[in-house]
Amino acid sequence: MAASNLSTLCSSSHSKPSFPFFNTQSFSVNTNTLFLNTTTNSFQTLLSHSTRYTLPLPCTKTTNTFASFNDDEKPREECGVVGIYGDPEASRLCSLALHALQHRGQEGAGIVAVDNNVLHTVNGVGLVSDVFDETKLSQLPGSCAIGHVRYSTAGHSRLCNVQPFVAGYRFGSVAVSHNGNFVNYRSLRAKLEDNGSIFNTTSDTDVVLHLIATSKHRPFLLRIVDACENLKGAYSLVFLTEDKLVAVKDPFGFRPLVMGRRSNGAVVFASETCALDLIEATYEREVNPGEVVVVDHTGIQSLCLVTHPEPKQCIFEHIYFALPNSVVFGRSVYESRRKFGEILATESPVECDVVIAVPDSGVVAALGYAAKAGVPFQQGLIRSHYVGRTFIEPSQKIRDFGVKLKLFPVRGVLEGKRVVVVDESIVRGTTLSKIVRLIKEAGAKEVHMRIACPPIVGSCYYGVDTPSKEELISNRMSVEEIREFIGSDSLAFLPLDTLKRLLEDDAPNYCYACFSGKYPVQPEELKTSNLNEFDWDDALNGSLKSIENEGWVRNQEGVSENKIVSV
Repeated sequence: MAASNLSTLCSSSHSKPSFPFFNTQSFSVNTNTLFLNTTTNSFQTLLSHSTRYTLPLPCTKTTNTFASFNDDEKPREECGVVGIYGDPEASRLCSLALHALQHRGQEGAGIVAVDNNVLHTVNGVGLVSDVFDETKLSQLPGSCAIGHVRYSTAGHSRLCNVQPFVAGYRFGSVAVSHNGNFVNYRSLRAKLEDNGSIFNTTSDTDVVLHLIATSKHRPFLLRIVDACENLKGAYSLVFLTEDKLVAVKDPFGFRPLVMGRRSNGAVVFASETCALDLIEATYEREVNPGEVVVVDHTGIQSLCLVTHPEPKQCIFEHIYFALPNSVVFGRSVYESRRKFGEILATESPVECDVVIAVPDSGVVAALGYAAKAGVPFQQGLIRSHYVGRTFIEPSQKIRDFGVKLKLFPVRGVLEGKRVVVVDESIVRGTTLSKIVRLIKEAGAKEVHMRIACPPIVGSCYYGVDTPSKEELISNRMSVEEIREFIGSDSLAFLPLDTLKRLLEDDAPNYCYACFSGKYPVQPEELKTSNLNEFDWDDALNGSLKSIENEGWVRNQEGVSENKIVSV
């Protein structure tokens, strides 16, 4: 960032915006254009283009009808985010990157691109391929874009909750994509509503834009800092303005966010490196906990949001969420899962004839188990990829066929065999009991379950959709009771202490709250039993005054190493 811009950044205007931000997302229209005009009030700008907008309809509660048989047993990541700066095909690259991150959210997708001081938005409910085609992408010109795929943990599956969110405020406009959950969302929203803010969504991300709009600081970067000081929980955020792309990670670094670069110099941010690989961007590094990375026409500036504590990165990224070909928190996901399986074979061996996996999440750990045990790995369960989101279960009798529709046993592999089945986790246990029964019905002589993570005893409040504590089977039953419940001949989990030893020096940098019940950031609101009613995110402390006094924003020449991270 040029030095001439820094004095402007560090100066602050104490003239508070006179109105809350206006959310440009529309419930009934999924393509919007927001005209930016920094010399006139954004409210007047919006009024002058009112024919382009329809007011959001009230969000009514809906039922998630497509969380069926197998996938409803697994914890689910909230979303995946992408940001691209400096590529003429930014929106198309963004859509490709979102395809790579589709596993992180299948309920909605959106892209915002900026061109000639105009923010263009396309979003919709469904998969990336459902939302974007050539016609839609042609509506997203420009060399800068951000994108989002959603699985709802805070807010429901409605168009009004599909990100990126776009907002106009006194000094311009901003779009944001968010991965994580705020643990103090409800209290923040109540306070903002008391001060006159109007919310058009039920997503916790909405509060970020309100906090930015109501900040007393004029420079956008300081508005972000001001907003983040009010947030508690987990967040990886990408912002897009008329001239900047900004990436922010919470001080604990709960959720992943990586930075890469394409051969033409375009800068890319994404939740996982698999997205970088698809669009031929070279992985450079993970965005650090508590870091703000600003990209504009002057280059890249890396700033320290606050002095961050010991990182608490989500261990479940390595257990389940991330794709095996990704590098997350500096570690290969594939290698992590393979080692988890090796540990199970070493610490919980059993006489067996074949090792199989619950597809697709248990495959890599099963390969590690089989290699270490010296037993063949075979494909004993075949997963159908044509059943899932569109399957509606009209009755309990039909619902009981769920696992059989999703997984097909291979009798030739299982019949008469002592089978080790590897899966990555047990949440409620109901689906796994059906899988064990399915394998035995196919003729298996014995079924031994091996779980490539410790027992899950606590809900997650940091961007992972898990049931309430009371619904978690490991919180209610012993290992032997769980074994009896699922009907297997033996059951073993990956020991937590062994998992930490595997991570070696990095072990203190991970969050194990779902295994221990010890939360790095204490949730302020209790989790509900309904899987669609989570409202949470990440923690920040510190004051803007101290940031300003200590020279939080300076040029590269005059900043100490603990303030600026080289890019």
